[in-house]
Amino acid sequence: MDFGLTPEQDLVVRTVRDFVERELYPLEAEVERSGEVPLEIGRDIQRKVMELGFHAPNIPAEYGGGGLDHQTFTLLERELGRACMALTVWWGRPSNILCAGNAEQRERYLLPSVRGEKIDALAMTEPGAGSDLRGMKTFARRDGTDWVLNGSKHFISHADIADFVIVFVATGEDAPGRKRISSFLVDRGTPGFDVRKGYRSVSHRGYNNCILTFDDCRLPAAQMLGEEGQGFAIVNTWLAATRLTVAAMAVGRARRAFDLALAHAAQREQFGEKIGRYQGVSFQLADSITEIDAADLLTLMAAWRLDQGLPANREISEAKVYATEMLARVTDRAIQIHGGMGLMDDLPLERFWRDARVERIWDGTSEIQRHIISRELLRPLGA
Repeated sequence: MDFGLTPEQDLVVRTVRDFVERELYPLEAEVERSGEVPLEIGRDIQRKVMELGFHAPNIPAEYGGGGLDHQTFTLLERELGRACMALTVWWGRPSNILCAGNAEQRERYLLPSVRGEKIDALAMTEPGAGSDLRGMKTFARRDGTDWVLNGSKHFISHADIADFVIVFVATGEDAPGRKRISSFLVDRGTPGFDVRKGYRSVSHRGYNNCILTFDDCRLPAAQMLGEEGQGFAIVNTWLAATRLTVAAMAVGRARRAFDLALAHAAQREQFGEKIGRYQGVSFQLADSITEIDAADLLTLMAAWRLDQGLPANREISEAKVYATEMLARVTDRAIQIHGGMGLMDDLPLERFWRDARVERIWDGTSEIQRHIISRELLRPLGA
């Protein structure tokens, strides 16, 4: 591995960081207060990103996207991780699952998403089926040439602003107790499809979760994404890239918290000394930067393996579990170094601390990541 940035990667890092600090940081406090990103604000962010030429950086160039390799895209996500999630969703990274569509589906959904004309959301999780995707109860049955969907999804991120959702449902059983999972493209406004705001969360205010219901929602066969029964394979492909994104954003957010703690430790005085001179503080800083660097290297290594076409499931899970758990420790230390002020909303640290908690749950819990890691270790031994 070459740890040096290419000129292109250096430009990406500097451009994104400058945009985040200049355009997004000033908006964070109001989003935190109101719990919303007004549509005009979101569209303005999107417009500015498109002017930069950075919209849809994860989509192949052949479809009009930025076509970034995994390492460069990971660096981009690391910088976006510094900012409020509700604002960065408007940066525009359409789900790469859409690339699995046929020519007509790419024309109707992928290309408009790349151009910023449509926003997608992904719908998998249900009240009784989180990590156990095969336990989902939402189903679709054939009716002539159509499919009729019934059931519900929850914890669906930013579905309130999405123009369509990619929903995963059961379409039968391959064996007793083994459901066949398929995916569909469902437009907002389709009869029988309803979106409403979900639960109030302490993490990522303004980045709303939603509840989706399907009540005899009729879809033509042309709305199925991929082949029937291939939804689980599509999910696994998509989740790998998403888990790496979560890890990268955790690294970026941890670094911002660390920078605040480091500056405070270098300026704040107690008992006639800068508090950074006391081991009780300096050792916390040392532990934090060591963990941040380790998480960063794990994340970049996983991205490098993807770029080399090498298996990366274990490495992605290692990055995801370590980076998200590291983020919790670093934000907690940053608050401790600031003392009581760390918990006041004058500083963003208490928000980072709250936001950190969900990272160990969504896109595969820490327990699921450890299961994947151990499975990858034991499988070659026949265990």
